[in-house]
Order: sequence, then structure tokens, then C-alpha cells
Amino acid sequence: MSEVNFYINSKDKAGIYKEFLPQFHALLTGETEEVSILANAAAALHQVFDFFWVGFYLVKDDRLILGPFQGSVACSIIKYGKGVCGTAWKEQQTQVVPDVEQFPGHIACSSLSRSEIVVPLIKEGEVKAVLDIDSKEIASFDETDRLYLEQVADFLVKLIYQ
Repeated sequence: MSEVNFYINSKDKAGIYKEFLPQFHALLTGETEEVSILANAAAALHQVFDFFWVGFYLVKDDRLILGPFQGSVACSIIKYGKGVCGTAWKEQQTQVVPDVEQFPGHIACSSLSRSEIVVPLIKEGEVKAVLDIDSKEIASFDETDRLYLEQVADFLVKLIYQ
């Protein structure tokens, strides 16, 4: 496999996402292995957006287990409804947290994480995994991130959980 580079010219967040998505689709279309897809998805998001931490937690029984990620060492297991990831799973909706220290029950896998967005990957009403992204800055994530990262999640669901 040859080296994969993303070509992004935009400077504004929405423009970067708009340029990223077609390249992201091209990178992963035709892939069939869950771990490979999620690993490259985490790497692509980390590479293009320079997020502090990007990864996936996979639903296994009554807990989330750590899946492919890019960044520092992370929590291995998260219980249903606990922390931002467990809340996104329970509520089946994206969680945008401007300041993780203000989120009740936040699980601090890294003290460097200051804000977070978690997007559930949902197939037919069932959460299969969550995309978790952390930033070292307060209020890094907004509705633009929600909009485009939900598109990322929807694409991954179609690829992996057909």
C-alpha cells in the first residue's frame, strides 16, 4: 500500500471537514475488516485535525471496550451510562462537552483532556460503538463538529455493520 496523504486547503473548520469527507470515503471504501476500518478512521481524523485523542470504544455485552485509537494510553473499559462515552451509548446521541470537568461523572483517562465529543455508531436502533475525540483545549467542539462527525459515524456504520 502506498502512503496516504490528505490534501486540505481550507482554513475554516467546515471547509476542512468538507474536503476531508470525500478523501476519507475513498480511503475506506471497499474495506471490510472492522479493526482495520476503525484504525484507519482514527488515524485519519487524528492526522487531519490534530486532535489530542481519537478512538473507538466497542460495545461488548454491558460495557464499552477500548478499540483502535490514536493518542495517549486510554481507559480500557467503560460501563453503560458512565462518563461521556457511556452517556452517548445510553442516550444514543452525540455528546458535545465544552469542559469535561463540568460533566457529571466524567472519567478522566487523561488529565490533559479538557473538552470532548462522543458520537455513537448506531445500526437499527442499537449502538455498536462510539467515536470518542478529546481536545486539550476548552470548548474545542461545536455543532460543526457534531454535523460532520455524525456523517463520519454514519459512513462507518454502513461499511462495518451492513
